[in-house]
Amino acid sequence: MDHVAIMDPKQGLISKILSGEKTIESRWYKMRVAPWGRIGAGDVVYFKESGKPVTAKAKVATVQQCDHPTEAELVKLIAQYGGSPGICGVMEPREWLNWAKERPYVVLVFLKEAEVVQPFLINKTGFGSACAWLSVGDINRVRLQLADKAE
Repeated sequence: MDHVAIMDPKQGLISKILSGEKTIESRWYKMRVAPWGRIGAGDVVYFKESGKPVTAKAKVATVQQCDHPTEAELVKLIAQYGGSPGICGVMEPREWLNWAKERPYVVLVFLKEAEVVQPFLINKTGFGSACAWLSVGDINRVRLQLADKAE
């Protein structure tokens, strides 16, 4: 299955994924939404910054999901994966811990084989305008030519 992860352009994370510095993409939710339960080893994640074309992709090595982690489990996640540019992002661990406590559904996507792709736009119709992760099945379902209009 193919997925599209929409990234915050202010953090510059796509270049860190491509360099191998960032090997985990984490998603934190208040409800079970994609990619929860929809992603697994061997899937492909395409990356784009908000408002820009897709520019990279990586294979999924493995996935770890946490359902309502305790504070102790969150502290353990920080210890294991919190380093820059880890799961805490630009937040300090204590600030991040308070933020994470309010998001009981955690998906950690471990990445491998990241590479640049020929840029292309996507059509997000049907996924919701604020959706930051699309589980699309086949990327060609949402792929547009750069001349076409999209998000």
